[in-house]
Amino acid sequence: MTDIVEIYTDGACSGNPGPGGWGALLRAGSKEKELSGFDPATTNNRMELTAVIEALKALKRPVTARVHTDSQYVQKGISEWIHGWKRRGWQTADKKPVKNADLWQTLERLAAQHRLEWVWVRGHAGHEFNERVDALARAAIEKGRGK
Repeated sequence: MTDIVEIYTDGACSGNPGPGGWGALLRAGSKEKELSGFDPATTNNRMELTAVIEALKALKRPVTARVHTDSQYVQKGISEWIHGWKRRGWQTADKKPVKNADLWQTLERLAAQHRLEWVWVRGHAGHEFNERVDALARAAIEKGRGK
């Protein structure tokens, strides 16, 4: 039986919009992999989505995983809202274009390659791995801004 991969992700923005960073931690058994990145002009929601996308891109084969995020936007978006958006041609219920549709479409394509459970965790509440990916995202902003 294969291990379940535990994936923790977070995005951060200094200003919204503004410079942003994302962090991800993949854990399988005793192995861990940290990832992070920077975008000079973005939003917090784009960084939250990017963190999950980059974590899924790092998987070398289809897996069973739990994706832990403190973003209800990501958790509800991928497990609930996306179905309606697709049905309406990537429009919201009030007929406006879905924000970040490019990232949602990428996330959906990548997620389809795996068996994923989407887990919401309360942010900034002392959860060890959520705090760790938050620190990765914030460090990416500082590094990207040259500090």
